[in-house]
Amino acid sequence: MKPRTEKQSQKWPLLFLFSAAVLVMLIGVICNLKWGQAYVSWRTLYEAVTYQGSDKAHLYIQTLRLPRAIMACIVGMQLALAGMLTQITTKNPLASPHIFGINAGAALAVVIGLVILHHFGNFGLIGFAFVGAALSALLIWSLAGAGRQQYVRLALAGITIHFLMSSLTEGFIIMNQHATDSMIFWLVGSLNQAGWSDVRIIFPFFIGGMALFSLMLPAFKLLLLDDDIAAGLGQRVNIVRGISIVLVLLLAGSAVALCGPIGFICLLVPHIARAMIGPNLHILGPMTALLGGILLVYADFLSRFIAFPFESPVGIVTAVIGAPYFIYLARKQGGAK
Repeated sequence: MKPRTEKQSQKWPLLFLFSAAVLVMLIGVICNLKWGQAYVSWRTLYEAVTYQGSDKAHLYIQTLRLPRAIMACIVGMQLALAGMLTQITTKNPLASPHIFGINAGAALAVVIGLVILHHFGNFGLIGFAFVGAALSALLIWSLAGAGRQQYVRLALAGITIHFLMSSLTEGFIIMNQHATDSMIFWLVGSLNQAGWSDVRIIFPFFIGGMALFSLMLPAFKLLLLDDDIAAGLGQRVNIVRGISIVLVLLLAGSAVALCGPIGFICLLVPHIARAMIGPNLHILGPMTALLGGILLVYADFLSRFIAFPFESPVGIVTAVIGAPYFIYLARKQGGAK
């Protein structure tokens, strides 16, 4: 009876944390619906959400603010989970798709597609982003090579590719006379163009990514072990690592294609979740996703008031929050060594 009592005593705090996280996210969504450039009363907000009205304020909430808030939740969850998987796969607590150049590769491919083809659908954007992210990942892994120093070289190669891809992207935009303010906003990371079409397109990637993560969760635990130990247990670590990388590409690539390379969520959120509930992947994965959604929802809310009545890219807010934390983590890891 005693072990069961201990399990139950651990269960209730976790249930409280998850319930609180969901509640905080819902409050963030409500804040995004209520406040912004245009004033919306509580009654108008309630009427717009509960039934389809013909009032302009109702249409404004239903077609602009609501899909944007949902998009912030989904993209934040995807980026945070992709960051956690990147850190596990590379065995580097400072790793993320953004810092390692995967997001930058996706952004470069999307910009090249826009410059060459000018107009193509959102599925085309995601296709270009996935190819760019995959090519960046392959380039990084090939530069890192094999051996005991692989993970150190992986970090150096990732940072190098990040700066290279980012510079090429900026160069393409500067040389492109058709570049618009929306493209520049997108390059920093922006949700202000998000609509229901974007939600419908990214939703299958979100559901598929979460399902694949749940199915592969027992196997992903192998990535926490030393490679030699896992191989000694007869496990195919390279296959599991490959699946993890593909999942990172799907989650990060689809998010970058529609909202731009939003930085630091991938890095910041997994550490916060790990500090709250520990390293157990069964609990860490869902909590990381929830906290990612929370961070991006509130960052998008704050981005509306930095230069009010004009909007700022949400990537600026996440960078302001994430950059000091990255420095703190780097100093902490350096001190630990």
